[in-house]
Amino acid sequence: MTNNSVNLTVSQILRTKSEFEDEPKKKSREDWRKAKELEEARKAGTAPAAVDEEGKDINPHIPQYIATAPWYYGTAGPTLKHQRPQDDKEAKYSKLTEWYKRGVDNSTFITKYRRGACENCGAMTHKKKDCMERPRKVGAKYSGAKIAPDEYIQSKLNLSYDGKRDRWSGYDPTEHRAIIEEYQKVEEAKRQLRADKLDAQESQDDEDEDKDEDKYVDEVDMPGTKVDSKQRITVRNLRIREDTAKYLRNLDPNSAYYDPKTRSMRENPHPETGDTYSGENFVRFCGDTRKHASAQLFAWEAYERGVDVHLLAEPTKLEMLQKEYDSKKDQFKSQVQESVLEKYGGEEHLQIPPKSLLLAQTEDYVEYSRSGKVLKGQEKEIIRSRYEEDIYINNHTSVWGSYWNGGQWGYKCCHSFLKNSYCLGEAGIKANESTEIPVPTLEAIHEKKSKVTDSNSDSNSSSDSEDKDIKKKHKNKKKDKKKKLKEKKKQKKEEDKLQKALVAEEENQQHADHLLSMDERKRPYNSMFEVKKPTDEEMEAYYLKRRREEDPMNQFM
Repeated sequence: MTNNSVNLTVSQILRTKSEFEDEPKKKSREDWRKAKELEEARKAGTAPAAVDEEGKDINPHIPQYIATAPWYYGTAGPTLKHQRPQDDKEAKYSKLTEWYKRGVDNSTFITKYRRGACENCGAMTHKKKDCMERPRKVGAKYSGAKIAPDEYIQSKLNLSYDGKRDRWSGYDPTEHRAIIEEYQKVEEAKRQLRADKLDAQESQDDEDEDKDEDKYVDEVDMPGTKVDSKQRITVRNLRIREDTAKYLRNLDPNSAYYDPKTRSMRENPHPETGDTYSGENFVRFCGDTRKHASAQLFAWEAYERGVDVHLLAEPTKLEMLQKEYDSKKDQFKSQVQESVLEKYGGEEHLQIPPKSLLLAQTEDYVEYSRSGKVLKGQEKEIIRSRYEEDIYINNHTSVWGSYWNGGQWGYKCCHSFLKNSYCLGEAGIKANESTEIPVPTLEAIHEKKSKVTDSNSDSNSSSDSEDKDIKKKHKNKKKDKKKKLKEKKKQKKEEDKLQKALVAEEENQQHADHLLSMDERKRPYNSMFEVKKPTDEEMEAYYLKRRREEDPMNQFM
């Protein structure tokens, strides 16, 4: 092998190499011309289009730079597969039917505690600290009873962009079946009611056929009507162009009769199927047509009995007569019913409570004593919490925290601020009112100091006035005036300081709100902030401006 390869020339090596490689060969001028003619013929439609490996036609108008595959793709013929998304590079997402399982796994029934399971309920899929069941008095680890089933181990779903935003993802279509079944039951009940009404009407019509047979003959003149069989009125029924013609519904000549002149089909051409079209005669049995027909029949019957009334000429008179006739008829029926009940009895069976009460009654028997205790049966359970309710300690009638005064919580029943203390009732309220110390404000402290200084100055001046002369009195008056001026200046300065402190407090609150609204990473550092004791004015401004969360009027500020 090595000797043969060494003895071969370069041209022979290149020739053998080109035979095994898949690189495209250089076409001659004749080949280019034939390819061009074939392409033009395919575009003109005279030659069949090229076919790919799947048997699909390739559009000849696709540009060459799109239709030709690269030489390294390894295609045996014309194809567009290189332009389509490749299977190995496409992301595989979860299907629409895949979703997280809900509930618990009831396929297996566990009767024994397993090692590593939840100590509270006995499930293997979580620990005691993650258990959502009520804490048991004796856990499943020690009791071995009522071991809860395991939850499903959820699979990781790889959802697409649309799958993550699908609002119907995880919806079970079987849940909608209950609504459909409910509507189907309602529709079936309505159909049954309609069928019962039609049956009752047909039976009534069969009974009255013999009586009313002569009323519809052409020779008989009805009161107020003129029947002439020679005059025919045709009504042109317009229909939509897209609507199916009535005679095309059933081409059988023995089916429902179709009148071509009035374009009306009297019956349903497909009575065996649940077709919505019921024929033209259904108009006679819907809306106010029944009421009109009954009024016309009443007019005919009244005319036969000697009452001259007409439906079209006197409709109000006819309606009043019909109402009077119906009321008397109902009154006669009720009198007959009362006479039957008086003769044979059984009125108590007709006094039935409404259906809502009948359906709400139960067979549970509960017997109570005079004090309200249950003697027989079981009383309805009241849902309670796990904590004790309505229990007051140490003779208290209210809970701790029901009273607030002076920045402290206490009991409302005795105004005591000591938790777990014994309640003294009204005596405790009076004692606590006498010992309550109101919280002094800064202004009250300043007023108290000024009063003390005034009293001291007055006492000193009165004691010295006896020993000193009139000149000294004059000097003392001047001094008093100077002191008063100084005090006024001090008060003004203190007021100015308080106003400045209030303004500074507002600025601090606004600055704090601004810092809280900023991002944590963009907040400045407070390393150069000077920490010092706040003054009395600053403390007073803080107490005036702070928001009290315990104040009930806080929400209205």
